[in-house]
Amino acid sequence: MAELEGLEYGKSDFVLLDEVTMEQFMENLKLRFEKGRIYTFIGEVVVSVNPYRQLDIYGKKVIEDYRGRELYENPPHLYAVADAAYKAMKRRAKDTCIVISGESGAGKTEASKYIMQYIAAITNPGQRAEVESVKNVLLKSNCVLEAFGNAKTNRNDNSSRFGKYMDINFNFNGDPTGGHINNYLLEKSRVVQQQEGERNFHSFYQVLRGGSDELLKSLYLQRDPAQYAYTSQGASASNNDSLCHKAVMAALKVISFTAEEIISIYKILSTILHLGNLQFTSDGEHVILVGEDTVKHISELTSTEPENARKTLLYRTVATGGGEVIEKGHNEQEASYGRDAFAKALYERLFAWIVGRINSVIEVKDYNPALHGKNTVIGVLDIYGFEIFDNNSFEQFCINYCNEKLQQLFIELILRQEQDEYQREGITWQHIEYFNNQIIVDLVEQPHKGIISILDEACLTAGKVTDTVCLDSMNKKLGQHPHYTSRKLCPADKTMEFNRDFRIRHYAGDVTYSVEGFLDKNKDPLFQDFKRLMYNSSDPVLKEMWPDGKMSITEVTKRPLTAATLFKNSIIALVDKLACKEPYYVRCIKPNEAKSPMLFNDGRCQHQVAYLGLLENVRVRRAGFAYRQPYARFLQRYKMTCEYTWPNHLMSSDQEAVEAIVNQHGFEDDVAYGHTKLFVRTPRTLFTLEQERAALIPILVLFLQKVWRGALARMRCRKIRAIYTIMAYYKCYKVKAHFWEVERRFANVRNMADYGKSVEWPKPPAALVQFHRITQHLYRRWWARQLIKNIPPSDMAEVRAKVAALSALRGERVDWGYSRAWERDYLANVSFSLGYSFRTFTLYFYIVCRIFTLIKLIKFTSFLLFLSPDLSFLQLNWFNNTKDRALLITDKHIYRVEPKKHFKVQKRISLDAVVGVSVTSGSDQMVALHTTSQDDFLVHLQRGQLNPNQDRVGELVGILTDHFTR
Repeated sequence: MAELEGLEYGKSDFVLLDEVTMEQFMENLKLRFEKGRIYTFIGEVVVSVNPYRQLDIYGKKVIEDYRGRELYENPPHLYAVADAAYKAMKRRAKDTCIVISGESGAGKTEASKYIMQYIAAITNPGQRAEVESVKNVLLKSNCVLEAFGNAKTNRNDNSSRFGKYMDINFNFNGDPTGGHINNYLLEKSRVVQQQEGERNFHSFYQVLRGGSDELLKSLYLQRDPAQYAYTSQGASASNNDSLCHKAVMAALKVISFTAEEIISIYKILSTILHLGNLQFTSDGEHVILVGEDTVKHISELTSTEPENARKTLLYRTVATGGGEVIEKGHNEQEASYGRDAFAKALYERLFAWIVGRINSVIEVKDYNPALHGKNTVIGVLDIYGFEIFDNNSFEQFCINYCNEKLQQLFIELILRQEQDEYQREGITWQHIEYFNNQIIVDLVEQPHKGIISILDEACLTAGKVTDTVCLDSMNKKLGQHPHYTSRKLCPADKTMEFNRDFRIRHYAGDVTYSVEGFLDKNKDPLFQDFKRLMYNSSDPVLKEMWPDGKMSITEVTKRPLTAATLFKNSIIALVDKLACKEPYYVRCIKPNEAKSPMLFNDGRCQHQVAYLGLLENVRVRRAGFAYRQPYARFLQRYKMTCEYTWPNHLMSSDQEAVEAIVNQHGFEDDVAYGHTKLFVRTPRTLFTLEQERAALIPILVLFLQKVWRGALARMRCRKIRAIYTIMAYYKCYKVKAHFWEVERRFANVRNMADYGKSVEWPKPPAALVQFHRITQHLYRRWWARQLIKNIPPSDMAEVRAKVAALSALRGERVDWGYSRAWERDYLANVSFSLGYSFRTFTLYFYIVCRIFTLIKLIKFTSFLLFLSPDLSFLQLNWFNNTKDRALLITDKHIYRVEPKKHFKVQKRISLDAVVGVSVTSGSDQMVALHTTSQDDFLVHLQRGQLNPNQDRVGELVGILTDHFTR
């Protein structure tokens, strides 16, 4: 710890003091307070001094600094002990608790809030909505419970006037899943009376100063607390009541209180305020209520009949021995007493209902350990501190008894059990003396002899038993007790009054109690008429608070337990609950009575250090061992730090394996070996082991991840192999099925008229897409062959030309003459030849002459490809004139001849020189022949006179394309 904070701040752990004396302890505590270091360790116990000012030590950065760190890794802080409790709960699946103790005004409530904020901040990293909802309710519940359960006292502006123990449930991930709140002994007498300089509960002032005008009007309230008897005492003081009221309203909505329930809460508060203003007078025989309007307001706010409310305040229904029911009128004193008892009971039941309503929201629902894992708990105890007032009554007696029980728990767990454990484990130990307050606890709670038993006996005794009679009984039975005295037992002590006061020498100091009112407060009487009135209310919230009101006045019931016995039983149950958890302590100290951030009252603080047993705690911790753990658990946690124990040791016992770990690290001088446990003296040893373990954990995790990933990869590989095998067989089946289907569909195509052209092909699997295209191509070739084999050989040239033209002109020309017969040599066409005007010759002679002329022209060196004679050809010259020409194409040349001059050759072009043919996309007969010498010419093929629809462009293109292709 000296490495974390400089020496100018003192010792951050009292165990490190040079000498364990009260002087050095106080000197170190004062130095740290003056330097703003309000937290100091005693081992795992945190000593907290109320700074009476805001310190910048609770932000997000500070939370991150303490998150997941070991206790001694950072300077002392509430966050350190909160994180230690959280880690112990999460690592070892062990329930833990944080006990916050100290006298009133020492800062216990603030400490509990910071602990709750820290736990909320470090949990739920995944920001799950349901966990965030639980955290919000847990945090907001503090705001609501402070408003209704805290008040300003002379020692503390925000004093808890009730005890609170909250269990927070966590799942196996360490995220909060719910919780439960137990409340103990609300100081309901404060509702009707406060000491000078103090206030009633915050809730009254918050609604009066912070409520809206509409709300106050609906509640028949005025904004001034001085107007009401129950709040007039503290009307001058203000604790930001308006802002607090808004925060409480927002918190109630977060906790899921309905709008109707919130209205009912404030109706009950206003009812209590109106009750305080009720006055009673007597006309000699009867008691009369002053202010009927107030009664009407009370009946309206409680949803009861005005006459029933008035009757309940003035009369009491009594059942006689014979079963007869009579109404007995109150005197002024009884009426005032009943009014105040009713007001206290209303507030007490309202507070209990609010706590129960919060519990119904945050409790763990539908929890199944088999599905959700182990449910662990962190408990946070924020309970009233030890109190010594000028006038100490029944409430202070119960509060101080509670602190005696908590001090006894501290002594049992920290001092006595620790020393007993050393002796039980056979560890050499010098016994440390300490004060055991068991004798004071017995004085209060011992059966038949304790003060509570005497009070109960007095309450059960028939006849008129007064507080003075009860005090006499205590003097007789407890006169010899060293921690009890009274004025009768010690007449010389004038600080006590005869027949009124008794004194108990508590562990925290001597407290004088006034016995006045003890019996009434212990019996806690409330006329049954008030219970029936509230049970019959039409407000469901009020009706729920008073279930005992349904009993008939003649019904005989068992006498209820007294307030002191109920409180004693609840505190015993609380201590048992804390004792079964691993405790962490926050010991709060109040530095002065003036609430000053600068003043450190040595005497006041020394007194608190003495009665809290802090010096004895330092001595036990200093002489003892900071850490102890069973060998098996220690080995389980740290075995990876030693080569001889990882993964499993081969030694004869776990103790030998633990010794091997300790010796390997050189810690043998800092440990002791018990019969079942290892004891480590200093935290540094444990911290070193934790550091090494933290460094090895990633390596081990990576190793485990590697092995597991390998196993996953092998499983995945086997699955993939199986998948591929299944896929292979399935693909084979699909291929075969496709073959079978194709075979089935095309089995009879030879006998079909269209040779199967109309047959639909089945869709192939992905593996056969390319094969399917090839098969279709083969089928089309076969289909074409089946058609072509029936065509005469003389027509094949025409078919090839048409196919060539189709491939060249498809999509380019709409009509290219494919539907007519292509004759190539139109000179031999009789119908064509008749179109010429050579009427002086016979047809036969004309044809013979043409043939001989052409034979002479081509000189028997080539065969004819295309002949379009005379009028079928037009040449466009430069002067836009036309002349009859003929086009003759052989396999060698292209000839332009004059049909009228016996086919005289005008131009000859080698067929090899033609590089292209251009045609238009229209229905005209324009053709452009392109040559290598760029001596192109444009021709226009005539359609013929007898059949003008003969398109010959396609024939020319087809013949040329087929020729060049072949």
